[in-house]
Amino acid sequence: MMLNSTQVSYFMFSAYLDSGILKYVFFLVALFLYILTLGANVLLIVLICMNRSLHEPMYMFLCSLFVNQLYGSTGLFPFLLVQILSNIHIIPAPFCFLQVFCIYSYGSVELAILAVMSYDRYLAICFPLQYNTQMTSSKVAMLIALSWLLPFLAIVGLISLIVPLQLCGNIINKVYCDNYSIVKLSCHDTTVNNIYGLIATSLTILCPVSLIFYTYMRILKICFSGSKQTRQKAVSTCTPHLASLLSFIFGGFFEILQSRFNMNGVPNMLRIFLSLYFLTCQPLFNPLMHGLNRSKIYLICKNLFLPHV
Repeated sequence: MMLNSTQVSYFMFSAYLDSGILKYVFFLVALFLYILTLGANVLLIVLICMNRSLHEPMYMFLCSLFVNQLYGSTGLFPFLLVQILSNIHIIPAPFCFLQVFCIYSYGSVELAILAVMSYDRYLAICFPLQYNTQMTSSKVAMLIALSWLLPFLAIVGLISLIVPLQLCGNIINKVYCDNYSIVKLSCHDTTVNNIYGLIATSLTILCPVSLIFYTYMRILKICFSGSKQTRQKAVSTCTPHLASLLSFIFGGFFEILQSRFNMNGVPNMLRIFLSLYFLTCQPLFNPLMHGLNRSKIYLICKNLFLPHV
């Protein structure tokens, strides 16, 4: 649908399938996932905040991660639930831009927190004697604040560039709004958007990934040259973080791939599932992974729900 740029007050989604009565099944599945995600993340946030034994840097970073899961889920699920039941899949332009902000800032904050957590594990494993003096409460607060503030500022800049774009169409071939789909609809040159996109990508993706890579190289070096106890500590504390990181990278990589390249050869249902993976499965995967693999959290949950077992 080609429109004059002044008429683009809403966007249409073309990726939703005409599923007939099955849409109610999809709605119930999505609603169940959302409730489960909210429950798991809220439970762990409350446990960490209410138990003084969990007021340690690692758990403070985990709490920040769980808050981001709530934020990202809420940026997608309520909208998705409405769209699944709707016969006409449209969204007002301001809400579309808001969704772009929520989803992109969620992804950027997620990676930033994972990078901070890898730095925390690096200090704990490579410098155990200096850890308490290095990772002070003020430093923890500063790292958490930066992991939210810097991505938010980067995404605010991104949104400020796509909002004034003059668009020649309003059809988005996805089930939610994203930056690149809107930029592709522009009638005019988008060089500034592309340059800023590269800068924002460097700040929000390459910098955290570089930090994660460096810290894990140092951790591996210590593991190979250290004692058996050091290796066991590294495995027990790094496994949940690595699993969370790899899961997020998988989902994020496919989403970037789908945005930039023609994926028509991939079945539509598979495309939709993979594009939603890091927004639907990751917020549920993280609390389950960390809740089951962190001994302190696991024991508190066990005592809370199964006190006599």
